[in-house]
Amino acid sequence: MSENHLRLGVNIDHVATVRNARGGAYPDPLRAAKLAEEAGADGITAHLREDRRHISDADIDGLMEVLSVPLNFEMAATEEMQKIALRHKPHAVCIVPEKREERTTEGGLEVAREENKLAHFIAPLRDVGCRVSIFIAADQRQIEAAHRIGAEVIELHTGAYCDAHAEGRMGDATQELESLRQMSAFAHSLGLEVHAGHGLTYDTVKPVAAFPEVKELNIGHFLIGESIFLGLTPAIQEMRRLMDEART
Repeated sequence: MSENHLRLGVNIDHVATVRNARGGAYPDPLRAAKLAEEAGADGITAHLREDRRHISDADIDGLMEVLSVPLNFEMAATEEMQKIALRHKPHAVCIVPEKREERTTEGGLEVAREENKLAHFIAPLRDVGCRVSIFIAADQRQIEAAHRIGAEVIELHTGAYCDAHAEGRMGDATQELESLRQMSAFAHSLGLEVHAGHGLTYDTVKPVAAFPEVKELNIGHFLIGESIFLGLTPAIQEMRRLMDEART
């Protein structure tokens, strides 16, 4: 795989959302994960929320058994989630903020205010071989704090950029994109690996994918939505094509 290759992590949370709307076993997130692998995903992302609103403990058990690509295990910084991660030892653990009342993750983790707590929280995860990623806003203070606590990776929250673009606030979108560009370069200068994700679509992915410092994009909700119309494999293949085009 070339140094310029931009990895695509496919988030399968919302396959589980559809399943849980009716109960039962269908659609199966594990089947979606395997299809995503075959379609060109470089990894699978799954967020085990405290309230289990979509991905379940059994889904994580199954993913660890069937995947041949890395699992990026998204979780809140709680003792319960730490124990689950330490038991499974996934390839990567991404620490995200979590509020029960939110529909989806609304912003980046507040690292600077919780630096000491988070440093102690992630140490055991690193000790068992998990790559620890911190999901944060494109903010220099938060990036510096993530670096100090020993994270190897940051994932920049692209939601503000994508929301501005979707709402036609193109000036705001341009400003948010510039912040993402600058902070990608800054994080890279500190030796952090840079990922990005949240809200990315076919219309918004290419400018972010073009940042040379970004090594991975994690995309889920849009791809699962597009799969209703196109099928999951073509939806992922089109995202892969746009990402590759942005790097040429």
